[in-house]
Amino acid sequence: MRGLIHGLLAAGVLLGIPGTVLAAEGAPAVDTGDTAWVLISAALVMLMTPGLAFFYGGMVRSKNVLTTIMQSFFIVAMVSVQWVLFGFSLAFGPDINGVIGSLSWAGLTDMALFAAPYEDYSATVPLFAFAAFQCMFAVITAALITGAYAERFKFGAFVLFTFLWTTFLYDPMAHWVWGVGGWLRDLGALDFAGGTVIHILSGVSGLVACIMLGKRSGKGVVPMLPHHLPMTVLGAALLWFGWFGFNAGSALGANGLAAGAFVVTQAAAAAATLSWVGAEWLVNGHPTMLGAASGCIAGLVAITPAAGFVTVVPAVLIGLIGGVLCFAAVAIVKAKLGYDDALDAFGVHGVGGTWGALATGLWATKTANSAGADGLFYGNAHQLYVQAVTVVVAIVLAVVGTYIILKIVGAVTTLRADAAEEESGLDIVEHGERAYRQSIINGTPLTNLAVQEAPAFAAKPAPAGK
Repeated sequence: MRGLIHGLLAAGVLLGIPGTVLAAEGAPAVDTGDTAWVLISAALVMLMTPGLAFFYGGMVRSKNVLTTIMQSFFIVAMVSVQWVLFGFSLAFGPDINGVIGSLSWAGLTDMALFAAPYEDYSATVPLFAFAAFQCMFAVITAALITGAYAERFKFGAFVLFTFLWTTFLYDPMAHWVWGVGGWLRDLGALDFAGGTVIHILSGVSGLVACIMLGKRSGKGVVPMLPHHLPMTVLGAALLWFGWFGFNAGSALGANGLAAGAFVVTQAAAAAATLSWVGAEWLVNGHPTMLGAASGCIAGLVAITPAAGFVTVVPAVLIGLIGGVLCFAAVAIVKAKLGYDDALDAFGVHGVGGTWGALATGLWATKTANSAGADGLFYGNAHQLYVQAVTVVVAIVLAVVGTYIILKIVGAVTTLRADAAEEESGLDIVEHGERAYRQSIINGTPLTNLAVQEAPAFAAKPAPAGK
């Protein structure tokens, strides 16, 4: 009977019934379940960037909502093209002295290589699937920065900055931490899904950008309140949903590691929501919806580097502490220092990512992942040192690299809108569109959404009777 069952299973594989695909003897085999999970996770992470567009879009003033959404949407397109042409090769291609990948994988042209598993990265899924998954990471990292300089960065400068930043900061940092031969990977850095590569790098870069660009015109004088909180909450919900692909997908397989990462991701996000709302309620006297949405994102950021290396109770602690730290950065530190991080990219991603990377050095355990390492609380103080080094490297790269890139872009084109353009709103000035137009019919104001309008006609009154 056992022999009959084995024979039927083998026949099923040969006939294309889902399961592990046979490979040549000694070659890694494609596992269809793992491949399906990685591709689904890539789609979930892709959804996070439109989610981020709504999250950020609801927090800006109505005259800048399309500009804010456009930045994230455009990044999906531009960074995807950059990634398949040469970005993936720079980040994950054959190593050059621990610093960068070679261009030998540029264009993803080697079908035999990319259609099969590549044991160093994707032992059971095609390298194409791994490249697609990592593409979505590169996309959202560039999009996260936009929250810091919202409502004042001109679109042409934004495009050039984002392209250069992704190529010269994100791709090298991804290689250092995740690429085979990368020097931080060889040092022993643990970053399961991007605390240093994604959140510290983008958050600190956002801080540098908002300082270099200067405050929005009228900041501190005129109200700059979120124009559509339900949109922001929708964005936060999409981010929370997509984050399961972000973290659990980083297991690169439908396995116990993915399940563990899924659970600790939920636990940390929920804990941070509670602690942010609690801190806000205590300090400001009101528990707000914006605070709850921000808290969940803070917890998701904090658990990202640790998701595949910690157990559940430490994940709850990481979330609880992360929520309070990020609230303090947003509500207290920013106000005291006076920088205009418009949508708190640094306060949530820079601070949350830093805490998460260091917390990984505290609570990482081989019990959660035998391929990882033990942290300080499990007898290995060296891991905390390695995590601290990685944090410092990410911060230095972000500060120096962003400063240089903005100086280059500023020498080529105008970086920010002038006061008159900011007063009109970047939607109409940069894109010739309005998200909302107020019309009057029988004395009742009505709102029409997404009305396209050329800038030259923006100030003309509506015809009589309209």
